[in-house]
Amino acid sequence: MELRHLRYFVILAEELHFARAAEKLNISPPTLTVQIQEIERTLSAQLLARTKRSVTLTSAGEVFLIEARKVIKQFAVAENVGRRAGRGELGRIEIGYVGSAAYTGLLQTQMSQFATDYPDVHMNAREFAMKTLPDLVANGEVDVGFVRLPMTIPPRLDYHVLIRDRFCLALPTAQAQDEPLKDAIAPDELSTASFVLPEQEFGTFQVASRGRFTPRIVSRPGSLLAVLTQVSIGSGVAIIPSALRTVVTLPQVAFHDISGEPIVSEIAAIFRSNEIAPAILNFVAQIRKLEI
Repeated sequence: MELRHLRYFVILAEELHFARAAEKLNISPPTLTVQIQEIERTLSAQLLARTKRSVTLTSAGEVFLIEARKVIKQFAVAENVGRRAGRGELGRIEIGYVGSAAYTGLLQTQMSQFATDYPDVHMNAREFAMKTLPDLVANGEVDVGFVRLPMTIPPRLDYHVLIRDRFCLALPTAQAQDEPLKDAIAPDELSTASFVLPEQEFGTFQVASRGRFTPRIVSRPGSLLAVLTQVSIGSGVAIIPSALRTVVTLPQVAFHDISGEPIVSEIAAIFRSNEIAPAILNFVAQIRKLEI
């Protein structure tokens, strides 16, 4: 039995007249009769009582009508869901991010915009260690990652830069008071400093390279907030993204520019180059529209 059989039966049960039902279905009355007979043979039950003057539902027909309507309604729901899913209006997106992406506000802006345009797509966001995120995206555990460049991007991934930032210096306020420093600190002035190393090591080693020294690393606490906490208790200085200057305030931490050519770092979205899921493709298309 096919869905069309159910539709034929429901229309006939509503019209209780073969000619009118056949006209509504755009088929001939004899064809409708054959289709109804096929249903009754399949079910081994008489669904309609026919006379020359009338057509009525049997008790079996009344019960079958209820269920047939349910099936047709559910099919319409499934059809609609399938079409919407195909357009990327339904689905789930797993998002991974590093802390500095959240501090810039880019993560929140992109998710909020997409949720407005596609309210029925569920988005789940989690913070990950920077070194693990590219492989998680490549392996399909995460769909879109917000990372801080430079970093190694697996060949299966593509990326789009969302914002350009620069690194700055964070040091204990007590140190700044004991040794008054200029607004911009030259890399060679940090040759004797103790460094708290964030996940994004690039800025620290660029400063050391420009200052022609090997950095003395005393701690690798992980997240940027943990890095700044170590700075605030006097463990050392840290080279961090400038975005943190305006969104994170900790006691006993002072921020300074680094003199010379800016040491640039970028926030980018990474995603699979061969992605086929419509909802994810819609999110990637939105991300690509952002130009810096």
